[in-house]
Amino acid sequence: MPENELSILLSEMRPEKRPGRFVFVELPEEGIPGVEMPATVHEPEGVSAVLKEADADRHGLSYDFVAGWITLRVESSLSAVGLTAAVSSCLSEEGISCNVIAGLHHDHLLVPIERVDEAVRALEDLAAG
Repeated sequence: MPENELSILLSEMRPEKRPGRFVFVELPEEGIPGVEMPATVHEPEGVSAVLKEADADRHGLSYDFVAGWITLRVESSLSAVGLTAAVSSCLSEEGISCNVIAGLHHDHLLVPIERVDEAVRALEDLAAG
């Protein structure tokens, strides 16, 4: 069952680094056949997608941010209050930018690739209290 209590969410978040390098790109509405799109957002300006860097390169898509992907393994409720703020504050204190994608079951963080291990450590410290 999804968790709402912030103290439990933080202590049980278990940040996990997803293998790979990810980029944000703009895609045509129909996407690109055969390319996995782990996350998409449809905006008035177009479709923003997160792809593996290699897929973006293979298809000649431009990007300016290469990210590491961290999944918070606690199952957070969509109505939970404070998790995004606490995580963002923690990473902000370390000077690490963070783009958050909320899924139905988990929150996902995209941070600069060169700082992903540092971000995981900071989040583990936050979880430990």
